Amino acid sequence: MSKTIPKHLIDHYKLEKHLATQLRSASRSERLILYRKLYDELYTKVPSLKTNPRTVNEAYLKATVRTLRPFLQKDTTYLEVGAGNLATIRGISALVKKTIAIDVSKEFATALGPIPKNCELIISNGISIPAPKNSVDIAYSTQLMEHLHPDDAEEQLRNVFVTLKKGGRYVLETPHRFNGPHDISKYFDDEATGFHLHEYTNRELRDLFRTTGFRKIYNLIGAKGYHLPCPTSALIALESLLNILPKSLRRALCKFLPIKILLGIKIIGVK
Repeated sequence: MSKTIPKHLIDHYKLEKHLATQLRSASRSERLILYRKLYDELYTKVPSLKTNPRTVNEAYLKATVRTLRPFLQKDTTYLEVGAGNLATIRGISALVKKTIAIDVSKEFATALGPIPKNCELIISNGISIPAPKNSVDIAYSTQLMEHLHPDDAEEQLRNVFVTLKKGGRYVLETPHRFNGPHDISKYFDDEATGFHLHEYTNRELRDLFRTTGFRKIYNLIGAKGYHLPCPTSALIALESLLNILPKSLRRALCKFLPIKILLGIKIIGVK
C-alpha cells in the first residue's frame, strides 16, 4: 500500500474488506442477517461514514426528479427500492397518485420529517419487495445493486419485476465496473473488494433483465437529469471495444468525461 494513503483510509479498507468477505462467503440465510449487522459494524467503527440523514443534496435531487419526470403521471404508482431518507419520494410525491418506499430502516426513512400522505413505507430485509403484484407503474433504485450479493441481486430484480404492471418500468442506476472500483477499494485494488460486492457492465445487466423477463431493455445517457434513450446494444458494443484494450489504457479512457457519461449506467427494463 502506498505510504501517501492516509492511515484512516487504510484502516477503513482493511475493515470493510474483512466484513465484505464475510458477506461474499455467507449463505443466503446468513446474508439476510449479515447485511444490517455488518453495515452497522462498519458505521460504528468508521464514524466518518455517517452522514446527517437530514441532509439533502438539492442539485442531485432535482436531477433525479428530472430523470424520472417523463415516466410520471397523476395516476402513477411509484416504487423506490432503497428509499433512504425518502428525499426522492418527497420530490415527486405531488406528481403521482401513490408512492411506495422499500427500505430496511424506518428510523432513517423518517429523518426528514413525516412521511408524505401518499407514501406507503414498507420495511424489507433488503431483498424482498413486499408490494402487491402488478401494482407499480415505475420502480427506481440508485446505488443499490452493487451492494448486494449477485445471487441476491437477481432475486431482488425478480421481486421488483413481479410488482410491476404490464408495461411498467424499472429504472436502475449503478456505477460501471470499467471506471471503478467505486468503493473504498478504489485506493488499493483494480476490482471492488469492499461493500460493492459486484460492480456491473451493461451487458451483464441486459442479460440479467432478460433472464428476469423484461421484454424491452434500453439505457438513458446524459447528465444532470437531462437524458436521451440509447439502445443498450450500442453501449455493449462500446464495452466490447474497450474490453480489448490493455487494462491500464481502458481505465484511463473510462475516466475521460464523455466516455464516463456513456458508461454511467441508467438501464431501464419494461415488463
